[in-house]
Amino acid sequence: MGRLTKKRKAALAKIDRSKAYSLEEACHLIKEISSTKFDSSLDVAVRLGVDPRKANEMVRGTVALPHGTGKNVRVLVLCTPDKEAEAKAAGADHVGLDDYIEKIKNGWTDIDVIVTLPSVMGKVGALGRVLGPRGLMPNPKTGTVTMDVAKAVKEVKAGKIDFRVDKSGIVHSSIGKASFDAAKIQDNLREFMSTIVRLKPTSAKGIYIKSIYLSATMSPSICIDSNAYAS
Repeated sequence: MGRLTKKRKAALAKIDRSKAYSLEEACHLIKEISSTKFDSSLDVAVRLGVDPRKANEMVRGTVALPHGTGKNVRVLVLCTPDKEAEAKAAGADHVGLDDYIEKIKNGWTDIDVIVTLPSVMGKVGALGRVLGPRGLMPNPKTGTVTMDVAKAVKEVKAGKIDFRVDKSGIVHSSIGKASFDAAKIQDNLREFMSTIVRLKPTSAKGIYIKSIYLSATMSPSICIDSNAYAS
């Protein structure tokens, strides 16, 4: 195991590993221990008491973070010509159809979100092998397959994110940047957790929110008291 750097030691010294912090405490502390020269991403990992192998316990949804993620989200809109102007006006970074489908087939995935129309999903569906593993496949449940492409683009650009529980029962998501003040981090994290709680499957038994950890890029994680979300 490699030696700890001075910054890592200093960060660890500020965290009581035996303590579960309140959400407010954690959001202040995460700013103190983030020491990268760039603007670190803030990530949350929530372990759920569900079995993702069961369809009725799959937790998946979207949430509009009040203050966005702090990232410049690159959006591709795959649409027919009559929708191109609408998509561009809404702020889409790339707009088109057949030419971009061909680029994606050749391996291009320099984007964060794809928005498309129901009428062209037949063409987009053929890209599943490329887009699926990267989490880029449009889905009606996340609002990225819609006739109102302008609304979808604006929501994504404003901070709407989608998430899903992984095979280990954990939901991972970015909820902001270290440059955000503590109040904005709290707002985003509260909204995210409220959405997770709201999506609790009726079939889930026992403790639903098992643990919550907040971390910044290259920082130690902070345990957040999950009892506040016990039900």
